[in-house]
Amino acid sequence: MEEFFKAVILGTVQGLTEFLPVSSTGHLLLGRKLMGLSEAGLFLDTMLHLGTLLAVVVIFWQDIIYMIKNPFSKLTLLILVGTIPTAIIGLTFEDFFEEISKTGVTVGWEFLATGIILWVADNVKKQGTKSIEQISFFDAFIVGTLQGAAILPAISRSGLTIAGALFRGINKQAAARFSFLLSLPAILGAVVLQSAKLVGGQAESIGFLPLLAGTIAAALFGYIAVKWMLVILQRGSLKIFSIYVWILGVGILAAQFLGKF
Repeated sequence: MEEFFKAVILGTVQGLTEFLPVSSTGHLLLGRKLMGLSEAGLFLDTMLHLGTLLAVVVIFWQDIIYMIKNPFSKLTLLILVGTIPTAIIGLTFEDFFEEISKTGVTVGWEFLATGIILWVADNVKKQGTKSIEQISFFDAFIVGTLQGAAILPAISRSGLTIAGALFRGINKQAAARFSFLLSLPAILGAVVLQSAKLVGGQAESIGFLPLLAGTIAAALFGYIAVKWMLVILQRGSLKIFSIYVWILGVGILAAQFLGKF
């Protein structure tokens, strides 16, 4: 029963933080440390990412079907162009970022950096005029490069891509839509890489029911988070997320200084 609740809690955290601009990887790293999950947590992470992938598919299924039917459409090519720098950065620096993620030594500073990026982006988020049809391939490349930089454990992928899109003059609705569509190959790639590491490994499964419950929680709360972010970008402010990650970052740095992290 304890494993069941741990899986549901981590699934909820993954679902919310994958699409809210506060870094899912950073939160899962903290969650695994607090709950004592290491290798089993990696296996669970893989399934939780599948849950969040499902959430995006459910919300943007029309765009996905359109891209499948029209593989040479501009939208499809924009996603491809945005994915290329993400993949290059991820594969080139995979070992380096994996080591950083294991130690968690930079997590506090990364949360602080995420907060700064969100705060600055919030001040320009009303200035964008480009629709999804007006996004250029250079815009897509820039946003994809920022998504690659978000491989650092506590740098928010959604926060960095949405901020990058807003900085490029893309309107907030298009910025959110492009960011979430761009997450599809990124999340799928993470699942493939994690699965490859687990094949033949010694990671112990936490059990089928906890795994299923965690995956469902990730999908459900991922759906809620995407819908919430679409509303926030339309009518709210990103600064509340800045304050949250700043508090978290300062808390982690203090814990590291005291030798408690």
